[in-house]
Amino acid sequence: MSDPLQPGACIGILGGGQLGRMLSVAAARLGLRSHIYDPGANPPAGHVAERVTTAPWDDEGALRAFAASVDVITYEFENIPTATLDLLESLRPVRPNRRALAVSQDRLTEKDFLTGLGLTTAPYRDIPDAAALDAALAAIGAPAILKTRRLGYDGKGQVRIVDPAEAPAAMAELGGAEAILEGFVTFTHEVSVIAARGPGGEVACFDPGENVHRDGILRTTTVPARLTNAQRVDAVLLASRVLTALDYVGVMGVELFVTAQGLVVNEIAPRVHNSGHWTQAGCAIDQFEQHVRAVAGWPLGNGERYADVVMENLIGDDVDRVPDLARTADVQIHLYGKGAPRPGRKMGHINRILRG
Repeated sequence: MSDPLQPGACIGILGGGQLGRMLSVAAARLGLRSHIYDPGANPPAGHVAERVTTAPWDDEGALRAFAASVDVITYEFENIPTATLDLLESLRPVRPNRRALAVSQDRLTEKDFLTGLGLTTAPYRDIPDAAALDAALAAIGAPAILKTRRLGYDGKGQVRIVDPAEAPAAMAELGGAEAILEGFVTFTHEVSVIAARGPGGEVACFDPGENVHRDGILRTTTVPARLTNAQRVDAVLLASRVLTALDYVGVMGVELFVTAQGLVVNEIAPRVHNSGHWTQAGCAIDQFEQHVRAVAGWPLGNGERYADVVMENLIGDDVDRVPDLARTADVQIHLYGKGAPRPGRKMGHINRILRG
């Protein structure tokens, strides 16, 4: 394990969206600087970071200059090209490590990894071609969901199949992308655990939050989640197993379905996570500071929850409610500095502290 970063050191962040923005703010509070690398002009994180490099992922000169300016590199999203990471990892530590990215970037690899740990997932099959989809539907049954193995998020890159006769249309909609079929899971609700692991192997987990999605996008996360004490312990231990198996450093989101048969893993995200935003109002150390502490080699903070919180995403025109929300007691507002709202675009979020 390398020595902890000292105040004034610089954290490189791949990706300049809202997660990179909030990581930059957390780093600044700890006396650390941040340098954003993003192909897009004027990214939200650039409004608060010390430096921004705007260049393509395959610009070797820009990547080398970026790496030379930072002490450690982290990322705010998973879909970073392999060649980019190969180069950066040869120049600076990348945390979380490449194995975590390789697992999470491919849904089939992720499912194989999780079941290899003895964890329960939805039934699934690899779908290289139409014949494989027909066989998978015969084995798993319908309804089921056909998903791209890579690059899907917020409901994108997936098609629901209610009847096997819909298989050809579903394949056509994904445009020939590598795919996986997942069977439906009967669950009462979804929860997620935001967990952190430091370079020395120490693990700290936040309280599980209960998630509500609409149109494939997270709408709210509420803590405490509806879980028994045994389920709460199981969720935290499960997340810890995943982190340890990956030799992970940083914060990870682990999404779980609550079923009558136990907890089923939906997916993992090797980064700070939308469902962990409630920690900004409910904990002394939020998920963003916890991630910065981990990648900087600092001791992990105490993530104990001291308040009940509902996090609500502000999607599209929801941002028009901000003037009223600003007059509402016990509401913490986080806006992402994005341009014009559009349907499905995350413009910000609020954390509402519940009293009584």
